[in-house]
Amino acid sequence: MADSRLRRTLLFVPGNMPSMLQNVPLFKCDSVIIDLEDAVNHAEKDAARNLVRRFLKSWKERNKEVLVRINPLYTKWGHDDLKAILPEMPDAIRFPMCETPEMALELDAELTQYEAANGLKPGHFGILPSIETVKSVLNAYAIATSTKRIFGLAFGAEDYTASMGIARTNSGEDLVHPRMMVVMAAKAAGLQAIDSIFSDINDMEALRRETELVKRFGYTGKCLVNPRQIDVIHEVFAPKQEEIDYALEVVEAIRQAQEMGTGVISLKGKMVDAPIVKRAIHTLRVAYAQGLTDTPVDEEILNG
Repeated sequence: MADSRLRRTLLFVPGNMPSMLQNVPLFKCDSVIIDLEDAVNHAEKDAARNLVRRFLKSWKERNKEVLVRINPLYTKWGHDDLKAILPEMPDAIRFPMCETPEMALELDAELTQYEAANGLKPGHFGILPSIETVKSVLNAYAIATSTKRIFGLAFGAEDYTASMGIARTNSGEDLVHPRMMVVMAAKAAGLQAIDSIFSDINDMEALRRETELVKRFGYTGKCLVNPRQIDVIHEVFAPKQEEIDYALEVVEAIRQAQEMGTGVISLKGKMVDAPIVKRAIHTLRVAYAQGLTDTPVDEEILNG
């Protein structure tokens, strides 16, 4: 179920906080993850589930992608979370502590059963697995390719460092290896790679440095815990003007090649191959989403 939806920012919103839930439509993030897991203590699980269900039922005109982070299916809350929220049609499930492909397939089977029973198109609900333990990092590619519902892998640094018995540092040296393993697994499977939260909501410069780092690794999005972090992350993932200009030249070269009836695309005397075209299309999609170019790219141009 790999798709090209922009997911630069995925904002966690606690499912037990009505004041934040009511502001979800106002947040400028690409996606929102309504949280029934870590943000909700054991005593409030049932109440939070009902609150989220009512909120989703009332939010008719959704202006962003909606994910719900359920509790793991091996807990006593996970299956009840699904029963409560699936009727309210979230776009996807953020699946925590997914350590094996079998765990992803268990969720896939439950979603498939619900879709069949309710006349929904197969694959209606997406899955975004959390890769947040040593075991899940080692199994990242197997998880990524376990079901077509999965459109990305989300790295979870906090639980990963806990599973390693180490402390997370602002330098990020402790996370280079797992971050690279997750992004490589995602790219090999043709999926998006979403980075972990940066928990210090007051240190915007450190957030910027970390986002720039993971962008260089190949991540295309980042989770966040506070709406004030959205602008910084969007700025980092925004293409530079020279990147936009080059992408426009690539698209124009494609048009010229198609008009000439040739499959050979060249730009300034150099061949333009498929990876360059793919990067150009992505650059223009992001640029248009952020108001950096006035014209949306016609991705049908790739089909000739």
